[in-house]
Amino acid sequence: MEVKKVITRWLIDDIRDHMHKGKAIIILGPRQCGKTTLLQALSSGLEDKLYLNCDDASDRQALETQSLSDLTSLIGKHKAILIDEAQRVNNIGLSLKLMVDNIPGIQVIATGSSSFELSNRINEPLTGRKYEYHLHPFSRQELAAHHGSWEEHKNLQRRLIFGSYPDVVNNPGEERDLLNLLVGSYLFKDVFMFQDLRRPELLENILRALALQVGSEVSYNELAQLTQTDHSTVQRYLQLLEQAFIIFRLYNFSSNKRNEIKKARKVYFWDNGVRNSLIDDFRAVELRDDVGKLWENYLVSERLKYLGNNKLHRSSHFWRNVNQSEIDYLEFHSGRIEAYEFKWSAKRKISASAFLNTYPEAAVSRVDKENYLEFIG
Repeated sequence: MEVKKVITRWLIDDIRDHMHKGKAIIILGPRQCGKTTLLQALSSGLEDKLYLNCDDASDRQALETQSLSDLTSLIGKHKAILIDEAQRVNNIGLSLKLMVDNIPGIQVIATGSSSFELSNRINEPLTGRKYEYHLHPFSRQELAAHHGSWEEHKNLQRRLIFGSYPDVVNNPGEERDLLNLLVGSYLFKDVFMFQDLRRPELLENILRALALQVGSEVSYNELAQLTQTDHSTVQRYLQLLEQAFIIFRLYNFSSNKRNEIKKARKVYFWDNGVRNSLIDDFRAVELRDDVGKLWENYLVSERLKYLGNNKLHRSSHFWRNVNQSEIDYLEFHSGRIEAYEFKWSAKRKISASAFLNTYPEAAVSRVDKENYLEFIG
């Protein structure tokens, strides 16, 4: 029986470089994105390690103690403690702080599937005591390093439709069933578990509305009307979904020019497959009328993964003015503006004259199927 080689995560070397420096390592990401596999890969290079899975009640209870003597006894002579699903532990931040501050030489590595829960519990206790990493579904860089760049390029249309969650990538032919299972059973589990959401169906309705509006400006008031709720509830749900690593928001770039829109925002999904599952549309690219939305969501999410994986600090935005002239995506860094227009077809022209009239110093590029690798690594 052939054993599949595990796809190496881009973050692993940087995490290893930061180990044994007196700080906890926290790895956050959505469910099913590969955190446990990454934790196991990190553990393979460690000796004298203790692994705790907080889905197990006894492991969870052992970490909920606020007694240093109990934690010291738990760790014993181990030099590393690896904690999976740490968001399930009450007061986990205080427990981690006690370990980092009082047990010399211990390396703590904890994973959590919900930013809003684990971060709220660790940020204050672990101020200055942690390195934090965000893990997403596979990036194009990771897949190309594993499969080869040309082979991964041939999978482009599959990624546009099915995304790049590990189970989906590793089980070709089962993508639709796995995505529907992920969206139906796992992905929103933490949102429901840790937040008082009395209307789960409202979350689903908001997500479907967002899925249909990818690449378009999102109005909270319009979403509220579509889903028969109010503006503040929509904002709260979007914040939760963002903190759970399901969606992210980009805001309009503005330097306070009179003709610019100040508070506009777009919403994207971290994974195309999740987006397509929500609207139950897995048709091939050539049969779809939303290929522009798929392409834009893929490029923006992959770009943000690339920036994060390579520790490149850029401010990401889109741009639109009151006359509805727009730029799909731009980055501001070191006083420079780099703008991009996305086109699925290499034959379609771009128009950036209104933007360049406003920001003549900006650089504007097009991204299409012929050159997209330069943009997403």
